[in-house]
This record gives sequence, structure tokens and C-alpha cells, in this order.
Amino acid sequence: MEFVYLVLFGAAAAAFISWPFWGKGGQTTTEDPAVAGLEAARDSKYREIRDAETDLASGKMSREDFDRVNADLRQEAVDILDQLEDARQDAAAGDTSPEDPDS
Repeated sequence: MEFVYLVLFGAAAAAFISWPFWGKGGQTTTEDPAVAGLEAARDSKYREIRDAETDLASGKMSREDFDRVNADLRQEAVDILDQLEDARQDAAAGDTSPEDPDS
């Protein structure tokens, strides 16, 4: 019986580890580096905002300091989101290829 459990556990582990590779079907995605960089900056800024909220809740930061830092971080996040939207629009505009003139 232990052998059956070991085989089931091994199969489950193999399925879990290989899951990200399923269904790709040889598709490749080309991502614009500018968009990827801005998405990383956005995620980083969101983490900074959560960290500030955690610091306020734990008492490491005063309410006045939090209000100032939070306002700055949120303004920076808005700026990043604006840049990200522009970069995505630029990337989408660059992805459209002109129709084949021979058609």
C-alpha cells in the first residue's frame, strides 16, 4: 500500500512541476521590454505601498509620515501606470502589420 501512495505522490509532484509547460504548443510570445520593465516597476511600487501600510499598522510609522509617503508612492504609481498605458499602446500600434499588397 505504501508503494501505491509513493507512486501517486510522485505522479502528483511530476504533474505540479511540469504544469507551466503544458499547453504551450510551441507558441512564442515576444514581449516589449519597455512594457515588461514598466510592469515590474508597477509591481515594485505596489509592494512599496503595501509595505508602508504594514509599517503604519505595526506602529513603525506615524500617521503623518504615512500620509506623506503614501501620497508620494501613489503619485509615482499613477505616473508609472500612465507610462505603461502609453507603452502598451505603442507596442500594439507596432504589432499591426500592413496588409499584403498582393492580396
